[in-house]
Amino acid sequence: MVFDYEYFKREIMAMTSIDLNSYKEKQMKRRIDTLIAKHGVDGYDQYVKALKTNQAYFEEFINYITINVSEFYRNPDQWKILDEVVIPELIRKFGKNLKIWSAACSTGDEPYSLVMALSRHIPLNQIKIHATDLDQQVIAKAKIGLYAEKSIESVPQDFKRKYFTQVGSSYKIADEIKERVEFSEHNLLKDAYPVDYHLIVCRNVLIYFTEEAKAAVFQKFHRALKPGGLLFIGSTEQIINYKEVGYERRNSFFYLKP
Repeated sequence: MVFDYEYFKREIMAMTSIDLNSYKEKQMKRRIDTLIAKHGVDGYDQYVKALKTNQAYFEEFINYITINVSEFYRNPDQWKILDEVVIPELIRKFGKNLKIWSAACSTGDEPYSLVMALSRHIPLNQIKIHATDLDQQVIAKAKIGLYAEKSIESVPQDFKRKYFTQVGSSYKIADEIKERVEFSEHNLLKDAYPVDYHLIVCRNVLIYFTEEAKAAVFQKFHRALKPGGLLFIGSTEQIINYKEVGYERRNSFFYLKP
């Protein structure tokens, strides 16, 4: 049997339901080869065996390939548009009980940012965010809600004072924000999508996917939105064929389902 990258992808699919075919091969292979070299393991076959028997290696691998780079209010100009234009528009259309999904939410920075942004317009006890990620570890970190100073750099000062407490060199987010977010596991490439959302936020994740995988995800998001709902994507992403999918482009980062 040839223990090449194709073999490795098949084994990972069987173990985790993560389809590495949907990720850009060059980038992903480089990340995995780095891990193999780090542990001095002899090739893909031995690394698969290590992942099956060593929980620490397995968790490290999942964490490494799911690319958890996240921060609060990432690209503040886009959050300003969300605050001043998008949220008021959604409230006018749908009222204050908005259904919102933070997809591929990583360590919680994004859904917690959403709660804070919404709190300028809606009472906290009326806010509910559905947040998902395929990595159990980052969901666990998100639920703890402890962040490095760099992660919260872009948080508006009033929110920083109100909702963060310094713990050593880290910052803990307030329970009243955490309580507004419900976390669950979800694989964007494999699982069924929930529906009837007024706002879906998925930022700086799809850049790691192939063009085919990306197109499929954007179509599924379109089906998951209510008519009049919006998709908020990252500054490094764009939906080239947005008209074909059925979106109207509001600006580079917000796409409307008419």
